Amino acid sequence: MFEQTEFLHQLNQVNPLFWIGFIPLLLVIYFIPTIIASFRNRANIGKIFIANIPAGFSWIAWFALIVWAFTGKQKKSTDQPT
Repeated sequence: MFEQTEFLHQLNQVNPLFWIGFIPLLLVIYFIPTIIASFRNRANIGKIFIANIPAGFSWIAWFALIVWAFTGKQKKSTDQPT
């Protein structure tokens, strides 16, 4: 009924193990601003995560989130010195 395009044919020829490695790598790259904010203990990590979902489609917004993740305010420490 529908003719399969060359692109879809090539996707079907790719080894499934490739997708097992490629998809997680793609997600890690997509969510780099959130990962940076998490490791740098930023107070606005939730907002960065929510903004990261649509911003990943725009390079400008994605880089702006990386800057925000590096320069945002840190969470206040809950550890009290004894």
